[in-house]
Amino acid sequence: MDRYTEIRSFLLVTEKGSFAAAAVAEGVTPVVMGRRLDALERRLGVRLMHRSTRGLTLTALGEQFIEPCRQLLRDFDIAENSISAGRATVRGHLVVSAPAAFGRSHVAPHAPAFRANHPELKMSFNLTDSVVDLVREGYDMGIRIGEVTDPNYVAVPLFPNRRVVCGTTAYFERHGIPRTPDDLVRHNCLAFNLQGGQQRGWIFQDGGKPFAVRVDGDLSCNDGELLFDWVKQGLGIGWRSTWEIQAELKRGELVTVLDEYAVPSYPIQAVYPQQRYLPAKIRHFIDHLKLVYNAPGYWEKARGS
Repeated sequence: MDRYTEIRSFLLVTEKGSFAAAAVAEGVTPVVMGRRLDALERRLGVRLMHRSTRGLTLTALGEQFIEPCRQLLRDFDIAENSISAGRATVRGHLVVSAPAAFGRSHVAPHAPAFRANHPELKMSFNLTDSVVDLVREGYDMGIRIGEVTDPNYVAVPLFPNRRVVCGTTAYFERHGIPRTPDDLVRHNCLAFNLQGGQQRGWIFQDGGKPFAVRVDGDLSCNDGELLFDWVKQGLGIGWRSTWEIQAELKRGELVTVLDEYAVPSYPIQAVYPQQRYLPAKIRHFIDHLKLVYNAPGYWEKARGS
């Protein structure tokens, strides 16, 4: 058994938290994963993990060993990419993080068509509204909504987006149309929250100067898809991204308000860690998403029309 496989398996078990989950990700049996870790510990002459019926825990030496292993695999990828960067073949395992609702509707659905052209590639997706550390958590790339300021990442704009206030015609007939952001105090604003806390406010601009407006409503959640469903049911108004509502606007199911106060467009971007050689799997998938997003009528048809 080669040392690369042992180390990669050790990191995978650590990340997934069990031999069974790591085995599913690797496409082998839990017994094989266990044998790989046994071989690594035997060769090193140390215990890296405590194993019990209650789960797995790293030893102090195991904790110490994680980061050097990650760096070793990154260096290995760099060495490979330096040779294969110019090759047309896309292979390996591409691990992508994306916001939950956006990833579910506009990233993961395009994987099958991409893989049809690159059958030697395996792809995995983690859809979460939490901002993950791509390097530390083992992702090749991520999709981010908004500006990326971390100098350790390269950001590639995919398409422009902005946030608008929207609701159903029936809702506005019942409650009136807000003419200024201050009017939102009289409306049921369905807010996005994280860990039970209200967001800091909806952002608008006046004369080019941004400002936040505190909003309140009888429903809030940390799931954008659920929040969007509430808006479409006419339960209140929402502050939504334009990528999410184009089909509903086209069908007249939703209308926007306060457009003159909306902040300028900002990009949705593909990001990946700074590296000397960009792996072909990342470069080609980013190019694939760009083609999809720039196809005429894509956003109006994305949710059905």
